[in-house]
Amino acid sequence: MVAARCHAARRALRQATLPPARAAPPPTVAETGLTDAEWDRVASMLPPLKPTRGRPNHDHRTVLAGILWVVRSGASWRAMPREYGKWETAYKRYRLWCATGLWPRILAELAPSGSEVSL
Repeated sequence: MVAARCHAARRALRQATLPPARAAPPPTVAETGLTDAEWDRVASMLPPLKPTRGRPNHDHRTVLAGILWVVRSGASWRAMPREYGKWETAYKRYRLWCATGLWPRILAELAPSGSEVSL
């Protein structure tokens, strides 16, 4: 009898703490792409596509659009559409840009003026 009450209480607590389900589906590829004006503002901040040694980087614009899709949709990296390339590339680039402090600068540049930037 005590165990049943404990299980019921635990279930009720778990249900109360679950985040609400997303009502809107993830944005489409067309909704999250970068406009030419946005790209012009951000392109100068990014590292060169062809580093001094090693392999050339994948196209920054495509990868950045994929990262923005994940951020705006709240979906997992693995759910990223193939139009943006491999999710692994986008995730690694996102982690690198966060570690180097570039990601907050990109968000600040892409945010509409007067709004708070978040992620």
